[in-house]
Amino acid sequence: MKVKQISVFLENKSGRLAEVTRVLGNNDINIRALSIADTTDFGILRLIVNKPELANTVLKNEGFMVSETEVIAVEVPDYPGGLADVLSELGSAGINIEYLYAFIGRSAHNALVVFRVEGCDDAIAALGKKNIRVMGGEEVYSL
Repeated sequence: MKVKQISVFLENKSGRLAEVTRVLGNNDINIRALSIADTTDFGILRLIVNKPELANTVLKNEGFMVSETEVIAVEVPDYPGGLADVLSELGSAGINIEYLYAFIGRSAHNALVVFRVEGCDDAIAALGKKNIRVMGGEEVYSL
């Protein structure tokens, strides 16, 4: 039920993001979701791709600083307060959220949100008890 996220450390200079996406495209790796957090000097690009192992390898081979992190992809009901309900369940279970970002969903009734949490297995169990769906890696990679 976990998803592999690729994180790439990027210098904050013109063309670096284009280089990453070009390397991925040249290796038939499709980006499913991304988020970038930046400072004045650098950024961290977080990616969900269809081929995470290959992405990790080819980016490292091209000289990028890359790491792999486990995250969870949660179907969040698409109505006012839907995200608050999911966040409340995680909070009630004592799960700390490090960051999250939105993802394109495949249903008009649910959004898809990627969560980086402390204790993925605990988060998956807590959400499962409330019938909140956590998607597995292969399902997310194939979207």
